[in-house]
Amino acid sequence: MASFHMITTLLFLLTIMLGASNAQLSATFYAKTCPNVSTIVSNVLQQAQGNDIWIFPKIVRLHFHDCFVHGCDASLLLNGTDGEKTATPNLSTEGYEVIDDIKTALEKACPRVVSCADVLALAAQISVSLGGGPTWQVPLGRRDSLTAHREGTGSIPTGHESLANIATLFKSVGLDSTDLVALSGVHTFGRARCAAFMDRLYNFNNITGKTDPTLNATYANTLKQRCPKGGDTKSLIDLDEQSSLTFDNKYFSNLQNRRGLLQTDQELFSTNGAETVAIVNRFASSQSQFFSSFAKAMIKMGNLNPLTGTNGEIRLDCKKVN
Repeated sequence: MASFHMITTLLFLLTIMLGASNAQLSATFYAKTCPNVSTIVSNVLQQAQGNDIWIFPKIVRLHFHDCFVHGCDASLLLNGTDGEKTATPNLSTEGYEVIDDIKTALEKACPRVVSCADVLALAAQISVSLGGGPTWQVPLGRRDSLTAHREGTGSIPTGHESLANIATLFKSVGLDSTDLVALSGVHTFGRARCAAFMDRLYNFNNITGKTDPTLNATYANTLKQRCPKGGDTKSLIDLDEQSSLTFDNKYFSNLQNRRGLLQTDQELFSTNGAETVAIVNRFASSQSQFFSSFAKAMIKMGNLNPLTGTNGEIRLDCKKVN
């Protein structure tokens, strides 16, 4: 029987799905009102990378975490003790100051025009592209929420859930297995804290001393050295041990070799009979197929319940309502 948490999460996501079908977004939304929007976003991101080589995956993660809570409405960016930033799933998110820098630059070039929700969507696409990944036309025209949705942060997928749970969450908003595997492939760049996977090393399935049997033994030992029992759980480990600063398809060959860092990553390949196994194999053998599927999945995810028309507002400061 589904848990209360699972049922509540599905209700949140059903709301997102119902709203998505009415979205009216367009890649040319700012063609007349802010024609240089992409260039401005790209310039700020490239400058930011000079100060933080990990900024691209951080920005993409912000977009994910925003969209999975009541849709892509920049609610994540709002400050306040009742906001989403301070909810448990978002305590390790970073990059907010770069989003603020982008917004400041856009307000100077085209005041009161570009929403913070669109800044997140554009910044995520450009971050992937600058990191070596695919480019796609981002549908634009989102508006910003007037409130945060802290209660909805339980709908953000974690690294500890089963494939069945994650697949159910995705399918409930119209994202299929290909979308799930493709979007998981964002872990081809970036890092994760030891806390996100230490249970796989020392307490798998709540059995003291048990290591996840799907983990390559040599890799597990390496991770135990990097994340010792009783050590700093905030230490950061590369999600893709081969090329964690580059957006490529090596994440999928890692899964084939049982070297996926997070449980939710490895289960895509190691769950017997799962339809995701063949998709992992396909993306591992063809980077172009992964890139194409990732771009399509990002567009679908970016279309989850956006505020459009006269709904919401165009925030002048992404951290607070006008």
